[in-house]
Amino acid sequence: MSRGRGAAFRWSLLLGSAGGLLALDQASKWLVMARIPEHRPVVVIPGFFDLVNIRNRGAAFGFLNRSDIEWQFWLFLAATLVAVWAISVLARHTREPLMLVGLGLILGGAVGNLIDRLRFRAVVDFLDVYWRGWHWPAFNVADMGICVGAAFACLAVWRAERRKARAAVGERRA
Repeated sequence: MSRGRGAAFRWSLLLGSAGGLLALDQASKWLVMARIPEHRPVVVIPGFFDLVNIRNRGAAFGFLNRSDIEWQFWLFLAATLVAVWAISVLARHTREPLMLVGLGLILGGAVGNLIDRLRFRAVVDFLDVYWRGWHWPAFNVADMGICVGAAFACLAVWRAERRKARAAVGERRA
């Protein structure tokens, strides 16, 4: 594969997975905001799963989710911009499809939540999982994309390390 075609393939994997996740994230948030009143849960599986319409001004797990501080908006904006830059650097240096899809999902999720922060100064969360006294913080499709993308990236690194280890064993035997 020529260098130009390889780069086009890498960017299409990265941007295709990012764009797909971003579209799904924004469509799901639009639907939730259009159909579910804020702070009124819709029970899907009693005692386990609700759809909700809430705003999270903080980060993962509600970290810094406070209305009395404004600087967290700027912190999360800067963190997102750094993440976008880091993903573009990493994407230029990998040919591993699983890593590119993982980075794309992380990128799509980060941009999806960034759009919310720019529009609402908060992220729209709507998936609410709980059981008895245990309650997971509400999350959204962008958050799922970031988690799945990170898992894909870790798996890609692990597979690359295994290939290197097998190659090293093969060299020692030869």
